[in-house]
Formats: sequence, structure tokens, C-alpha cells
Amino acid sequence: MTLAVLLSVMAAHLAAAISPGPAFVMALRISARSGAPAGAAAAFGLGLGAAIWAMAAMLGLAALFRIAPDLLLALRLVGAGLLLMIAVALWRGADSPLELKNSGAGPQQSLWSSFRLGLITQLANPKPAVFFGAVFIGLLPADMGLGWAFLVAGLIWAVETGWFILVALVFSQPWPRSVYMRAKARIDRAMGGALALFSAKIALG
Repeated sequence: MTLAVLLSVMAAHLAAAISPGPAFVMALRISARSGAPAGAAAAFGLGLGAAIWAMAAMLGLAALFRIAPDLLLALRLVGAGLLLMIAVALWRGADSPLELKNSGAGPQQSLWSSFRLGLITQLANPKPAVFFGAVFIGLLPADMGLGWAFLVAGLIWAVETGWFILVALVFSQPWPRSVYMRAKARIDRAMGGALALFSAKIALG
């Protein structure tokens, strides 16, 4: 394993992480709604989810998906259902007023719930396992040991978490948050609709 290979894996994953998807929608909303700490907690959950899918791909899950496509379909349907539930909850709660902290800085949301929502959102989408499988087949040596696998998974976690912490820092700033507070109902419905579309895309493959 060379540094060039590791950098190539990180670059490929960063390009995938930056592309819009359910993870970005969730990170943006949590950060704008509840501030940078909650957004960072969600980022850690998203990073852990990405690392889990990466490790699963290195352990052969992507190959299993190719051999047993019905398994991938089942996981896609389960994941799509979870995202759809989140989308429906966002839509139904769009008109609910926010319970602000005493400082007026933002609504109460625990770091644990933010982390958990980030993790669930990431694990609800099995497509990263397929993506990682394709990237790893082209870049990683077939005889790579378990230690290297953990290192690659750790790098995937670092890239994913770092990107979404940056998202949290940007969208938790006063201007994005004030926009969210003023247009909460419309934004929540738009994000719920986006998650529903991502859910359909995942279900249909």
C-alpha cells in the first residue's frame, strides 16, 4: 500500500461526499436548525456510517451484492423506507414552532440525537457500499491485510466527518440560521421533499 493509493481513495471519496444527497440535506438542516455542535455531532454519525459501509465493502459485501442482487434490493427498500419516514416527519413538523434556548441561539437538540440521525441517514443508503466496492477494486491490492482495511476505513471516516463539519460550520452561521428561522416551514417541506426524492432514487436503484 502506497501513499498515492491512500490519497486516491480519499480523493475519490471526497468527490462522492461533496455531491448532494440525503447526508448533505440532513447535515445542512441540523446545522441551520440547532447550530454547529449539533451539526458536528451529525457529521460524526455520517462519518461512522460511511466507515461502516467502507469496511463492509472491503469485507466482501459489494461482491455479495453482485452475486445476490436481491439482497441489495432488500437493503435499498429498507433504507428507502427509513429515509421516507424521516421525510414525512420533516413535512408533518414543518409548521411546528421551534423551542428556542434561553439565549435565542437555536432549538434544543441533543448531540446524541444529532449523531444518531446522521448515522441512520448514512446507513439507510446502501449505495456507498457499491461505490466503495468499485473504488476499492480499482485501487486497493487484493491481498491487503485487516490492519490496512481499518486504516482505509479510518481515512474514509476522517474525510466524511471533516467535510460535514465544514458544512456544519458554514450553515450554522447567523445568516443561514436566520434564513432558516424565518422560512422554517418552507425549508422543512423542501428538505422533506428532497429526502423523499432521494428515497425513491435509492429504492429504484
